[in-house]
Amino acid sequence: MKTITVIGSGLIGRSWSMVFTSGGFRVKIYDNQPEQAAKAITEIRKQMEELEEAHMLRGELTAVQQLSLISSYDDLAQALEGAFFVQECVFENLEVKQSVFQDTERLVGEDVILSSSTSCLVPSDVFSKVQNRRRCLVSHPVNPPYYVKLVELVPHPETTAAVMNATYALMTKVGQAPIRLKKEIDGFALNRVQAAITAESWRLVQDGIVSVKDIDLVMSEGLGMRYAFIGPMETMHLNAPEGLGDYMNRYGRSITRMLNSFGPVPDFLSQTSKNIINEMCELIPSDQQHLSGRRERRDQLLLGLAKLKKDH
Repeated sequence: MKTITVIGSGLIGRSWSMVFTSGGFRVKIYDNQPEQAAKAITEIRKQMEELEEAHMLRGELTAVQQLSLISSYDDLAQALEGAFFVQECVFENLEVKQSVFQDTERLVGEDVILSSSTSCLVPSDVFSKVQNRRRCLVSHPVNPPYYVKLVELVPHPETTAAVMNATYALMTKVGQAPIRLKKEIDGFALNRVQAAITAESWRLVQDGIVSVKDIDLVMSEGLGMRYAFIGPMETMHLNAPEGLGDYMNRYGRSITRMLNSFGPVPDFLSQTSKNIINEMCELIPSDQQHLSGRRERRDQLLLGLAKLKKDH
C-alpha cells in the first residue's frame, strides 16, 4: 500500500487527506503544532460520517476503512517515512513553504515527489531552496477540493515530464480533475480567470451600472449555470450554428469592442471599494455566524452539484 504525507492539518490538509484515502492510499498527516494533526483526524471522522450518511462518500471504501488509513504525526521524519508523494498544505507564506521543503528534502529519497498546494506562489519561488527541483511541482486545488475536483498542476522550470505524468495519474486515480499548465505564471490559470471576472464585476458595481446583488446573479443564475458543466470555449463553440469559428465571425468584433471599453484595474482599497464592501455586508453580514452559515450552504450546494455531475 502506497503512502502519501500531507504537511499541514488545516482545511486544505484535511481535504487532501480525505481525497487521497478515498483512493485507497495510506495518509500520514503532519503538523508542527502538537496535537493539531490528531485533532484534524477527529474533524475528518465527523465529515466522513456525514458524507457516508448522505451517500456522498468518495471511493469504494467505507468511512471506517478510510479512517483506518489515516495517522497523525508531530514528528516530520516519522511522517515522511515510506512516503512516495508529499503534499504541502501550510499557510500562504513563501519563507515558511521554502523552509518546509528544505526540511523535507533532507528526510526523503531522490524519487519522492514534492508538491505544494500554494494558490498564488510560483514554483520557481516555492522550491528555490530545494536542491533537486526536478521532482517539484505545484498541485493547486480549489477550495474545498473534496467537492470541487479541479487541480492545477504547475511545473517548476526544471520539473521532469515523468513527475508531471505521475502526479497527473495520481490525481486522476483519486478522482480529481487535473489540468497541466505548460509553464508557470503568476496566479496560474484559475486565479487569472477569476481575477478577470472579479475586476469587471467590481467595475460594473463601482460605475453604478449594477448592484452587488445583481452582479452575483449574473454569475449564479446566468454564466455559472453553463460553466458548471462546460467551459467558455465549448460555450462559444455550441452557441453558433457552425462552431467556434462561426461564433468569432459573428461576435469577434463585438467582443473586441467591449474589451477595449473596459476600464483600468480597480483600486480595491479605495473609498468606492469600501462602499461595495458595505453593500455586500448588508446582504450578508460579516460576523462569524452569518459567514459560517453561508459557507455551510455553499458546501451543501457544491455537494449536490457534485452528485449531479457524478450522475451525468
